Amino acid sequence: MRSGHYQKIFVHLTGQGFGPKLNLMSKAPQKMRYKAVMLGVGLDSDGHKRITTGENFALVGGSEETHGAMTEKAVKINEQLKSRGKKLEMVTGEEFEDILQSVGLKKVQRRKR
Repeated sequence: MRSGHYQKIFVHLTGQGFGPKLNLMSKAPQKMRYKAVMLGVGLDSDGHKRITTGENFALVGGSEETHGAMTEKAVKINEQLKSRGKKLEMVTGEEFEDILQSVGLKKVQRRKR
């Protein structure tokens, strides 16, 4: 697999203008809390079904190589967040992009139609 294919799959869901909100109900019905998650989807396969979850990420699919690379990047992103003293839902879009670049992920430029 070419390096770079899995780089398109990290999605940052947050309520800070960078994407849709993932809404989780708290125990008190009148209060809402938000949690950001990263979702990784491996589009290649070697016949095995792989699912890996963490506190703020879920990774599904992919070959052994792809799934391993996604897992490694998710762990590194969480290490960066921890070193900055922040949770995923607390970072801005710019901060998240900086973190992605620091762990070796590249921004994918969209084609103009």
